[in-house]
Amino acid sequence: MRSPVKAVMILTCLAAFWTGTALSDDGVDVKITNDGTEDILVTVYDMNARPHRVVLTNARINGFTSVPVSLIADASGLANLRWTATNTDHSFPKCGHASTVVANAGSVNVHADSSCST
Repeated sequence: MRSPVKAVMILTCLAAFWTGTALSDDGVDVKITNDGTEDILVTVYDMNARPHRVVLTNARINGFTSVPVSLIADASGLANLRWTATNTDHSFPKCGHASTVVANAGSVNVHADSSCST
């Protein structure tokens, strides 16, 4: 009786390990990098999530600084994200936005260097 209980416990632990490993591999780690000298406020959307989810909301990123985010991978293992950025100078507002696809350990440069549409 002792041997079957031990076998069930081992199988349960292995199943939990495999499930945890599979779930952790589904994420794509990405660095969001401010590629300018001016501080900006950045919002990042995970476009692979259903519904789309916000992973950063108006996060202040100092010049040439990076912020890590984790996104959901698509079937090919890539992250699909959209970002918007605004500068922090209210006298001379600047904006930026883009959509991109990136692999694990990738980096996305963000900036606010265009005029903002009203």
